[in-house]
Amino acid sequence: MILLFTDFGVEGPYVGQIKAVLAKRLPGQPVVDLMHDAPRFRPIEAGQLLAHLLEDVPVGSSLVCVVDPGVGGARRPLLMEADGRFFSGPDNGLLVEVARAARSLRCQEILWRPKRLSSSFHGRDIFAPALASQIAGKPIKQRQIASDSLVGWDDPADPARIIYIDGFGNLMTGLDDAMMEGVRVLKVGRRKISRARTFDEVQEGAIFWYFNSLGLVEIAVNQGSAAELLGMQVGSGVTLS
Repeated sequence: MILLFTDFGVEGPYVGQIKAVLAKRLPGQPVVDLMHDAPRFRPIEAGQLLAHLLEDVPVGSSLVCVVDPGVGGARRPLLMEADGRFFSGPDNGLLVEVARAARSLRCQEILWRPKRLSSSFHGRDIFAPALASQIAGKPIKQRQIASDSLVGWDDPADPARIIYIDGFGNLMTGLDDAMMEGVRVLKVGRRKISRARTFDEVQEGAIFWYFNSLGLVEIAVNQGSAAELLGMQVGSGVTLS
């Protein structure tokens, strides 16, 4: 199974073009849209989210991962094997949280370049075909690199910030239950936000935090938008109180 993780959105031709490349090289291979609204232009936060999504991704799966604001620049294109899952994507911090958490890890820089190479769409022209070639047992030119040379390896991402905003305006952080031991209140600016277990424990319009389905702290407004109420964006910080 191949999964796609991008910030492309579902509009336009981009997701379809990547799927077409994969279908041409690996006919019959299932392709799953893991998500296409990863935090736009924010590879660090997107990488934190990706690492938490892997629990439901079977070992042996392959992922094309593209949040790549520096596409066409000097950042390295990567192939990576982490705990039996295979990844392709840019070396810009997107894959570093997955790599840092892995018990077994192998990182490769993609040296191969196709005849058709756009300066703005390496998802289609490098990451998808390189991963497909690897799956097909026809690996392209690459070289092994040290894991600690990955962008962001020596600078762990701060979990106490917003890593994703969903369509309801709920604010997902990188904080998990182990980090919240003894904590009942979060602070955003001067506003104190208390915990509730479910939405129906608070009144309509009330703001609260809870552990979401990924086990992460999420700030929500019952039948409203926490993002609008608090004026927060991806990367905004929260304080434990």
